[in-house]
Amino acid sequence: MTAGDRSDVEESTVDALVQLSFLVQGVLGRVAAEHDLSLVQVRLLAILRDRRPGMLELARHLGLDKSSMTGLVGRAEKRGLVRRIPSPVDGRGVLVTLTQAGRELAERGEAEMDERIGMLTASLTAAEHVQLRGLAAKLLHGAAGG
Repeated sequence: MTAGDRSDVEESTVDALVQLSFLVQGVLGRVAAEHDLSLVQVRLLAILRDRRPGMLELARHLGLDKSSMTGLVGRAEKRGLVRRIPSPVDGRGVLVTLTQAGRELAERGEAEMDERIGMLTASLTAAEHVQLRGLAAKLLHGAAGG
């Protein structure tokens, strides 16, 4: 493979990944909109499904600054999706947790996303599913610096 061929292959890979990203983001965006949520709010609910992080940890996960995080949690709290609880470790800190309504919405949204993304991958063989998961894991691991 020549340098020019490699460049064409890399460009094709970049284009394929960008197009796939647009497709998946479109699905996620539609599911979010159907529940009157933003993508960031969907990510917030997903993070809170299996943990009770503090505000700083949440901000790191979501890539938000402190004031944006405070506003995001405040809006979710007003909708009855999350609540703040005192941190058992830091007397000044708070943890954020899902309410029952937030948990139900997160589970419903996850099921809808699973179904719709599943429809996108329905034409793949079992071996292609394994290959796709392996390639995705490799890319995610590399992006995480691992």
